Amino acid sequence: MAVRLTKGQGISLKKTEHDLSMVTIGLGWDISGGGAASQSGEDYDLDVVAFLCGPDGKVRDLGRDSTGKATLNDSDVIFFNNLKHRSGCIWLTGDSRAGGGDGDDEQIVARLNDLPDSYASVVFVVQIYEGRKRGQSFGQVRNAYIRAVDARGVEMLRFDLSGGAGYEDQRSMLFAELVREAGGWRFKAIGDTSESDTLVEWLKRYV
Repeated sequence: MAVRLTKGQGISLKKTEHDLSMVTIGLGWDISGGGAASQSGEDYDLDVVAFLCGPDGKVRDLGRDSTGKATLNDSDVIFFNNLKHRSGCIWLTGDSRAGGGDGDDEQIVARLNDLPDSYASVVFVVQIYEGRKRGQSFGQVRNAYIRAVDARGVEMLRFDLSGGAGYEDQRSMLFAELVREAGGWRFKAIGDTSESDTLVEWLKRYV
């Protein structure tokens, strides 16, 4: 049975408990329908993001252009503008902009056993796109969650992101890390939230 966590709770799952050769991070939410659910009346657009880090815990490739400016294109950051890592081992299945329906609206799939040894961890973040501008937060969006599923299709854990005073004015979350260990991987749930609505604020911790 999956472990259900709340904001700020952490847990560590080892390879002996689950098949971590491939992990799917699933994100789901319902269309707001406007009204009181969103100050702007716009539907919510949640995004799941992955940072691939080296042994020093840092993202090395930010996809810089000829002037040295970070573009995040073809980089070690997987998000809606960079759907697949060049290794072919981590990819975002698509960018849903409205949620709705049953099951996950967005997924990042990580085929960990094939990931080059130069990567020692993968960090996952969820954000509400332009949440501050639209007056949106996790405390208002309906039926929002982020979860982790192992290679056998077993749901390991999930955070329910909707409702509760703890999520008022919170627009992004550092969900979890996958950490390479001898002979396999360890999944570490974190659950730290922020009022920020951009992956860049979290990325600053890893560069």
